[in-house]
Amino acid sequence: MAHGDQNPIDASATSHRTDGRSGRSGGRHRGRRRERGSMVPAAEFSSYYGRPILKKPTWRSPDVPVYLWVGGLAGTSAVVAALGDATRRPALRRGGRLVAAGGALVGTMALLHDLGRPERFLNMLRVIKPTSPLSIGSWILSPFAAFASAAAASEITGIAPRLGRLAGWGAALFGPPLASYTGVLLSDTAVPAWHEARGELPVLFVSSGAAAGAGVQLLVTGLTGAGRQERDPMIRLAVAGAAAELVIGEALERRLERVPGDIADVYRTGKAGRRNRLARVLTTCGGLGALLAGRSRVAAVMSGAALAAGSLATRFAVFEAGLASAADPRHVVAPQRARLAERGRHSSAEGSWLAAENAGVS
Repeated sequence: MAHGDQNPIDASATSHRTDGRSGRSGGRHRGRRRERGSMVPAAEFSSYYGRPILKKPTWRSPDVPVYLWVGGLAGTSAVVAALGDATRRPALRRGGRLVAAGGALVGTMALLHDLGRPERFLNMLRVIKPTSPLSIGSWILSPFAAFASAAAASEITGIAPRLGRLAGWGAALFGPPLASYTGVLLSDTAVPAWHEARGELPVLFVSSGAAAGAGVQLLVTGLTGAGRQERDPMIRLAVAGAAAELVIGEALERRLERVPGDIADVYRTGKAGRRNRLARVLTTCGGLGALLAGRSRVAAVMSGAALAAGSLATRFAVFEAGLASAADPRHVVAPQRARLAERGRHSSAEGSWLAAENAGVS
């Protein structure tokens, strides 16, 4: 996958070519007066020599969307387990620990399957690169998985409860970074739908992970018949997470409307658009249903399942939007041209200021 924010071609040089050939005819007919009504239509970007400008991301589906989802789910569950332990809510402690460990296991398996060979993951652990979200993410996932697994093992077996508690708090420490770094990872690429949403994606993933984590605990407590004392904190977290996910998702699209290249369209059309709409319906229904979860176990189960499914649909929508934006050169070239023009204006303004200052000195 391409990284950084570099223009792989000279956009200004290609704006007047439509078939990959140089403009020879311009020199041959230079000076002739065009006949009225024979204006040549503006060139439209569809490809660069018949190929997309960016290489299509090599990440696989469903491996990567599932990995993005379980990261937020497991990270939130670890925090829920630690808070349940601190507030003497055994159902939340147990459920949170088991879900955190299960999420870490599923996420690791999805990552290894996407990488193809396990040694690739081990190679990422050899050196820490502070400027690489993928490197930092590997060092977040590894200790989180170890702590979460130890806490879950202690919870199941009853062995070494003090060590299990310490492990649970260790997992809770790495939980928020695990839930958010995947948004940073996507936005660090050159894929337009991800890079241009770099301010919103981490927040969207955290809020979506909170909704999913709370939803799963509502599902578990509803199925096991846990008391309302166990469900009440999850109801508040579920409603807050669902509301934040909906607001941030809408803000992301509204801001992308102001970015050249119609990047917001990839979140609204095609496969990404369908999954995005499904995610919003599920999240809205789950958030509203959570308000009834305190009085009804059925509502707790149904709303929890809807929130978890909505969070998963959000990850698939974001992933598919990235693939669609990378395949269309229009989404790549237009934002880069805008940034180049902005830099040119800043350089011109700075040059004018220096000239005026020098004139004043002389």
